Amino acid sequence: MDLLAEYDDGSQDSAREPMSGTLEEASSSGRMSDSPPSSPESASPIRLMELKKSAAPEISDSLLLVTPAGATVGGTTKKPIDPSQHKVNYNPTFEQLWAPIAGPAHPYAKDGMAQGLRNHKLGFVEDAAIAPFMFDEQYNTFHTYGYAADPGGVTGNNIVGDASAVHLNDGASVYNLPQHEHRKKKLDKKRAREPSAEGDLDEEEIEKRDNPASEDWLLKNTKSPWSGKKEGLQGELTEEQKKYAEEHAEKKGEKEKVDKVETEDKSTFHGKEEVDYQGRSWITPPKDVKATNDHCYIPKRWVHTWSGHTKGVSAIRFFPKYGHLLLSASMDTKVKIWDVHGSGKCMRTYMGHSKAVRDICFNNDGSKFLTASYDRKIKLWDTETGKVVSSFSTGKIPYVVKFNPDEDKQNVLLAGMSDKKIVQWDMSTGDITQEYDQHLGAVNTITFVDNNRRFVTSSDDKSLRVWEFGIPVVIKYISEPHMHSMPSITVHPNTNWLAAQSLDNQILIYSTRERFRLNKKKRFAGHIVAGYACQVNFSPDGRFIMSGDGEGRCWFWDWKTCKVFRTLKCHEGVCIGAEWHPLEQSKVATCGWDGLIKYWYSSALGASFLHQFDVYATVSL
Repeated sequence: MDLLAEYDDGSQDSAREPMSGTLEEASSSGRMSDSPPSSPESASPIRLMELKKSAAPEISDSLLLVTPAGATVGGTTKKPIDPSQHKVNYNPTFEQLWAPIAGPAHPYAKDGMAQGLRNHKLGFVEDAAIAPFMFDEQYNTFHTYGYAADPGGVTGNNIVGDASAVHLNDGASVYNLPQHEHRKKKLDKKRAREPSAEGDLDEEEIEKRDNPASEDWLLKNTKSPWSGKKEGLQGELTEEQKKYAEEHAEKKGEKEKVDKVETEDKSTFHGKEEVDYQGRSWITPPKDVKATNDHCYIPKRWVHTWSGHTKGVSAIRFFPKYGHLLLSASMDTKVKIWDVHGSGKCMRTYMGHSKAVRDICFNNDGSKFLTASYDRKIKLWDTETGKVVSSFSTGKIPYVVKFNPDEDKQNVLLAGMSDKKIVQWDMSTGDITQEYDQHLGAVNTITFVDNNRRFVTSSDDKSLRVWEFGIPVVIKYISEPHMHSMPSITVHPNTNWLAAQSLDNQILIYSTRERFRLNKKKRFAGHIVAGYACQVNFSPDGRFIMSGDGEGRCWFWDWKTCKVFRTLKCHEGVCIGAEWHPLEQSKVATCGWDGLIKYWYSSALGASFLHQFDVYATVSL
């Protein structure tokens, strides 16, 4: 403040004037004088402080000294800026900064451009700020009409290409009007230039031309989308066309008849007698059937073959709890049940579907079972008598059917359909009581977990969804980018894990607890199942997991180590199903698309089994 007080009045006036000189002059005019300080009543002087640091770049003033008078630095007379130059000693104009690179031909470059200035194989390409839509518009206009706007052109000459086409099309681009509108405009202009010949037409011809139902109107009316496209009425069909039309109609009629044919529900009993001398039914489990050992062994020998089906077998199921009977569904539209414990023969054949049977399911006591077929029907059969108790259909193909496992809900049926829904029926009334419709693809599996309060479904949409039974709201949705479709899911005997057959050739393990998380430490691989819905299953003691594959083999893995324990060559073609016997823990049944069902056992326990079947015996019906 003391320094500011030393400024005199003259210095104040000079400081208020605009600075027109150099920085030295401004600083000299603002220096302190020796005059006494001004009175405190006077106005406060302007504060001039010396610049400590400059934010402007350093500029050499040598160019200013050599610049002739009247020449504008950076004007049009200057040379273009060298792109390899890092410093510019003057302020260039916009035109200089954005001017294209020019210069003499380079002596050692084929196209005359130095290698250092090349950023493309054809030379130097400059960036231009242009919207993609504008570029596409000008590009298509140029290739269609022969002209386009030049973004770098000066005002008044911003067209590249054919100037005559610009005047002919009024400078329009291809995006201004559709192509057919351009054609219409051309026709209208051409007809407008031609002399009118309406005076030569009589009233009848004028009426035809103005009537939209006439051919003249279609041929001459330029505003109609069908103008000029009328080629006359279709004449009579030729003999060849008539013959083809008749054959097509016959084939269509035959196909409709086949679809409408109702297959008669019937069954055939192949055993000796349906009731024994004590009045017991043939499906009654033998009294001597009981668990022989809690420890399971991997089977290694093939002991028996059932070959009653004429086409591939799609699914097999052991009789619940006892396993003395084996139910099989086939693509030959038939379902058969086989005696496993006794004679090894086919006991009954169930016929009621007109197309291949996709899935089968026993109820808890085995007295009834469900079949799902590609004829869009679900049927409930009586196992003993072979009669159809009831039939259900929504008009869509059922892919999977399941009973509710609870004893008090054995009248409830769940079916996964091809229209992305899970449909729930009350079989006692035949009514649909609930629909679960959150999936985005055909439903492949239904698996009950958590004491049958919830169920998990998989679908072609590559996701898993968890539902509360009876509530059509997803409580857990599992879908990851790496997931594939899972056409088969089985619960571990301890009910804590789910084994899901993934179509990327591996078996994934999910927890059945609240979060249904993927167990990344357990993964079973080695088999080839891509494209096939091969069934996955556990041994009764949970020590082994098994699955068929697309090459006819059956794979066995150790549950703890996840290593392959054994592989068996079971079928020619796909081994689609594999079931472990519920009581005799070392026996396994497999089925394949070769139409055979094979029975396997461990050689350690084979001696006690030979009295039932002749080794490698084959029973066919």
